[in-house]
Amino acid sequence: MAYSSSSSSSSLFINFTVLFLVLFASKLLGAAAYPTAKHYPIRHRRHPHIASHNYRDALTKSIMFFEGQRSGRLPPNQRISWRRNSGLSDGSAAHVDLVGGYYDAGDNVKFGFPMAFTTTMLSWSVIEFGGLMKGELQNAKEAIRWATDYLLKATAHPDTIYVQVGDAGKDHACWERPEDMDTPRSVFKIDKNTPGTEVAAETAAALAAASLVFRRSDPTYSKLLVRRAIRVFQFADKYRGPYSNGLKPYVCPYYCDFSGYQDELLWGAAWLHKATKSRMYLNYIQANGQTLGADESDNTFGWDNKHVGARILLSKAFLVQKVQSLHDYKSHADNYICSLIPGTPYSSAQYTPGGLLFKMNDSNMQYVTSTSFLLVTYAKYLTSSHMVVNCGGATVTPKKLRTLAKRQVDYLLGDNPIKMSFMVGYGARYPLRIHHRGSSLPSIATHPAKIQCSAGFSLTSSQSPNPNILMGAIVGGPDQHDRFPDQRSDYEQSEPATYINAPLVGSLAYLAHSFGQL
Repeated sequence: MAYSSSSSSSSLFINFTVLFLVLFASKLLGAAAYPTAKHYPIRHRRHPHIASHNYRDALTKSIMFFEGQRSGRLPPNQRISWRRNSGLSDGSAAHVDLVGGYYDAGDNVKFGFPMAFTTTMLSWSVIEFGGLMKGELQNAKEAIRWATDYLLKATAHPDTIYVQVGDAGKDHACWERPEDMDTPRSVFKIDKNTPGTEVAAETAAALAAASLVFRRSDPTYSKLLVRRAIRVFQFADKYRGPYSNGLKPYVCPYYCDFSGYQDELLWGAAWLHKATKSRMYLNYIQANGQTLGADESDNTFGWDNKHVGARILLSKAFLVQKVQSLHDYKSHADNYICSLIPGTPYSSAQYTPGGLLFKMNDSNMQYVTSTSFLLVTYAKYLTSSHMVVNCGGATVTPKKLRTLAKRQVDYLLGDNPIKMSFMVGYGARYPLRIHHRGSSLPSIATHPAKIQCSAGFSLTSSQSPNPNILMGAIVGGPDQHDRFPDQRSDYEQSEPATYINAPLVGSLAYLAHSFGQL
């Protein structure tokens, strides 16, 4: 990787002579004398060895996956070509336009809660690492905009948010392509009388985070997003209550809120503080942080619980922007980090024998990708402020955080006991029978006739590979013993989801850049 592959001894002599002169000059002139040219390995000090994975390829595919999850009218540049238009009348049941957005996983329902979290995490990935993404930056922005265009529709009416399209129970009773949907496209909303603080605050976070993504490239759109974020957060804070109370028959058990809505209020306020720089949100965080659970030890970060993410994000305001009033968030973030590091006094995380972070059987890989993102992001903040983490006397450096994150990503990409990549389409061996209706059924191009509701179920137990490759999809992953059966019917391990992919985008951009692949 480091040098040109000339076979002549004279070329080698010249190369080594140049390297000697560069190193000698650097002694005289200091660190600034190190070359930025890609021919020298010096800028890869953190990972001095050759990369074991093509992180750039994985990055490309991790973003492409979102095109396979699109609902609505597909654009001419659609890359996952076996998909077609779907859900073109979504919202009509409530006389509103709710066309677009994403199907969350392997079914055909649009759930607003995980969609908003997906949007926030895609946006955070671009905010922190978009500058490294090169040609993939535009694709990442398009993935975000596909979501925010929909979230703007869902929040168009004041004090009302449309939080779901599709009856999940009836949808799950069918195994059909999104293009063939004939189950009810019921519309569910939250409002003053049926509040949903967690969905509203997460939606505000998504809109605020996305406004930062588009601030330079599309300032008009960015301003629209942040204005809507402010209004939606006001609604979330004023009319408090969990959406899984009023909408329980429809959102549970799929995306029930188990952690309460306090984490989303803190998370939403943190993103609005970052997007607006308004003292109002800083005051809100200072006044309400403790009651909203800033220092709780709930060390799980995902679509339901945002406490850890809020701590990491707010620690940046202290570490990088020097907002002294938020100094406690460094301690809160450190406590989370210490819970992850094996061998430290406060370590509580569980790992499989093969080294994978393991939280739970159902879609465990979502916690692997979200944790890896927080590790590389916090390492970035610590590095910029020349800080470390102290775990009961054990010093944890940014390098250690990056090493742990890389180990998790490498496991996902194939460095594991069964030598399988858990990203569809990446590597020599990957899941072939994912729990995903569109991927598992013949495409419109090969089978134009409609496939009826129950006709597709005959395929769920089939051992034949899915006919359509959902490029970049990351599945739920192996069990606590590193086992993965690759069975289509096993939704806990074989179903992909947008919120599994979204945090990985940032980690892959960082790793691809670190190894000179971008």
